[in-house]
Amino acid sequence: MGIVGRLLSRTRKPVPEAGRRAGESGAQGSWGEEMACLYLAEKGWSVVERNARPCAADRRCEVDIIARNPSGGIVFVEVKTHKVHSSYATRLWRVGSRKKRPLLRACAWWVMSHRWHGDFRFDVIQVYGERGSPCAPEIDHIENVPLFGPNWRFWR
Repeated sequence: MGIVGRLLSRTRKPVPEAGRRAGESGAQGSWGEEMACLYLAEKGWSVVERNARPCAADRRCEVDIIARNPSGGIVFVEVKTHKVHSSYATRLWRVGSRKKRPLLRACAWWVMSHRWHGDFRFDVIQVYGERGSPCAPEIDHIENVPLFGPNWRFWR
């Protein structure tokens, strides 16, 4: 059997179903999203949608939370859950350009499909803690993360 045959015969890991997370890290991420929703509710925000996949063709194209802030604007929220603080990482090190492109696409699809003409922005909420821990999680809310350019528009 040649190299191509060996490559084709390898079994691939099954891809988790859309909207589902696999394993312990998935449970930790879902817990972090739940803590972020509770945090936003305490601030007076209303959650419009969770795990929104407006463009179903791309499974990476997902927004964790879409919320409405008290002033009426829409806020797209990416939630990152960490067990502990890292001394070597900056606040936004897990939201790089590879993650920003699908997020931008998902936000654009949502805005266009809902014909939203109001204000919108992108935030990141980092949750530090562990599910089942006796300590309350620490939440770091970073507002107005520059996902959209200064003159960003979906229509002309």
